[in-house]
Amino acid sequence: MAKRTAIVVGATGFTGQFLVKQLCESEEYAAVSIITRRKPEYDHLKLDVKIKDFNRLEEEDLEIADDLFCCLGTTIKKAKTKENFQKVDLEYPLQIASLAKKRGIPNFYVISAVGSNKKSPFFYSQVKGRLEEELIELNMPSLSIFKPSLIIGGREEFRLGERVSEGLFKVLNPVFVGPLKKMRAIHGRQLAYAMYHYALYGKKSKVNIYQNIDIINARPIETTEDQPISREELFNWEKREGLFVEKEKQE
Repeated sequence: MAKRTAIVVGATGFTGQFLVKQLCESEEYAAVSIITRRKPEYDHLKLDVKIKDFNRLEEEDLEIADDLFCCLGTTIKKAKTKENFQKVDLEYPLQIASLAKKRGIPNFYVISAVGSNKKSPFFYSQVKGRLEEELIELNMPSLSIFKPSLIIGGREEFRLGERVSEGLFKVLNPVFVGPLKKMRAIHGRQLAYAMYHYALYGKKSKVNIYQNIDIINARPIETTEDQPISREELFNWEKREGLFVEKEKQE
């Protein structure tokens, strides 16, 4: 497999940080570029950092790359208004997707949410539903949408509602088996790994939807390595006799 290049937007967010580290430490990626509003703490030889105001983002700010990962997301509490929330979770991702298409970036990966529906009575789900629908309407070469359930893990800022939900899901997760497994909460690290995993091994259809169960089921690809020959086998001439006979015949 040829070495790939990637762009990550939302690289300093909870899931984005895990994804950037995963990409930089992967042998499959030769270079990783991030577009962010603040300098990340993480550094790597493969990593190129661009500090940009998303309101002034232009096509030239995007490197030519194989994959663009959009990990932007906030909460209404942090955004303070519905308008600000919509800007981060809807307007910016759509703008970036449009620029990626113009730039010729073939694969776009974005985080949405389980239960997304533009007709939902819940504003959060409405916005996510609109995001998915409008991204699909952009008719990109290949669009992959990830729909996780509750994302758990230690965040920098304290979110009371998420902490309560996280505690509840930690109790319920072992109970969520069989058909209920698809409702399990997942760690941000697993979501990041799933994005990386499906970028390498997933389908490259026009639209790819990865539900919560797909994110949970993403696992490292096992590689088989040649095992060293033991000393006993090495000097067991009876077992190796056929090998030498075949070699003599070839000569």
